[in-house]
Amino acid sequence: MAFELPNDFRCPISLEIMSDPVIIQSGHTFDRVSIQRWIDSGNRTCPITKLPLSENPSLIPNHALRSLISNFAHVSPKETRSRAQHEHSSQSQSQSQSLISTLISRSSSYDSRLESLTRLVRLTKRDSSIRRKITESGAVSAALDCVDSGNQVLQEKSLSLLLNLSLEDDNKVGLVADGVIRRIVAVLRVGSPDCKAIAATLLTSLAVVEVNKATIGSYPDAISALVSLLRHGNDRERKESATALYALCSFPDNRKRVVDCGSVPILVEAADSGLERAVEVLGLLVKSRGGREEMSKVSGFVEVLVHVLRNGSLKGIQYSLFILNCLCCCSREIVDEVKREGVVEICFGLEDNESEKIRRNATNLVHTLLGNPMDS
Repeated sequence: MAFELPNDFRCPISLEIMSDPVIIQSGHTFDRVSIQRWIDSGNRTCPITKLPLSENPSLIPNHALRSLISNFAHVSPKETRSRAQHEHSSQSQSQSQSLISTLISRSSSYDSRLESLTRLVRLTKRDSSIRRKITESGAVSAALDCVDSGNQVLQEKSLSLLLNLSLEDDNKVGLVADGVIRRIVAVLRVGSPDCKAIAATLLTSLAVVEVNKATIGSYPDAISALVSLLRHGNDRERKESATALYALCSFPDNRKRVVDCGSVPILVEAADSGLERAVEVLGLLVKSRGGREEMSKVSGFVEVLVHVLRNGSLKGIQYSLFILNCLCCCSREIVDEVKREGVVEICFGLEDNESEKIRRNATNLVHTLLGNPMDS
C-alpha cells in the first residue's frame, strides 16, 4: 500500500509518490510538475538546501529512481496501474522493431513509411526505452531523409519523431551531430506552419544542452529564421520561436547574434500583443550592451513593460522589473519616463508579492529610481 513506499519515492515538495522524478543542480530529486511550478513562480533556489540555482535550471530525468518506483513490490492501486502501463510499454517495444525496419528500408512504400512514422511518434512520446532503441538502430538518418523529402505530411511526422527522440538528454548532442540543425533551419524558412512550429520546439529541446546552444547560435540563418518566424508567424509559431530564442539567449554569445538580427523591435511588438515569452527574451537581451541600446530606441517600450507590470503573469512582472532596472541604470531619460508612468507606486504595491524574485527586483528598481540620482 501507499504507506509502505519508501520516503525517497516521495517528492519533497508535494509529498506524493513521484511519477516523473528529475534531478536539479543541487543534487536533489523532485517530481517534475512540482519543481517546475516552484521555478515558474520565480524561485531560483533549491527548496531543500536553499542554494542558488541557475537562471534556467536544468531538470535531469532520474531514470534509476523512476525504475525503482515503477518496479517496487508493494504498490497502491495507482502504482499497479503504472506497472500495467509499463508492461504494455514492453509489449509496444517488441512491436517497434518492425516499424523501425519499415522506416529504414528504401523499398518501403510511402504509405507504409508514413504509418511507421505515425506509430513510432505515438510510441516514443512516453517510452524512453523505445526512444533509445530508435537512435541505436540508425533510424535517425531515415527520419532526417523524411524531413528532406519535401512532403508536408512526412515532414511533420518525422519532425515530431525527432522531437520525441530529443527528450532523451543523451540524444540531444547526437541529433545535432547527425545534421538535424540544417534540416530545422530549412523547415523554419519554407515549411508549413505546423512544421515550422515543431521545428522551433525541437530547437528549444536541443538547446537544453549547453554545447548545443553555441552550435545552434553559430549556425548560419538559425537565429534569423527564428526571428523571421516571430515576426511573420501565426500565434503558435510566434510562441514557439520566442521560446527557442529564450533558450538560446541563456548562452551569452547568442544575445548579440539575436540583437544583430533586428529582433528587439519585433520582440517589443510581440510583447505588446500579449506574448509574454517575448518579455522574457528581452530580459536576457537587456544584459548585453547592444540589447540595451536597441531597447532605448524603441518608442513606447516603457509603456509596454508597465502594462505587463499591471496585468502580466508573475514571470512577466519579474522580467519587466529587471529590464526597467537595467535600462534606468543607463539612462536618466528613461528614469524620468518610468517615474511618469507611476512605476514607483507599482513597485511599492509589489513589496508583499508571493514571489521573492519579484520583491527583490521591485526593491532594486525603487532604489535605482529614488536612491541613486543620476547625472544628466
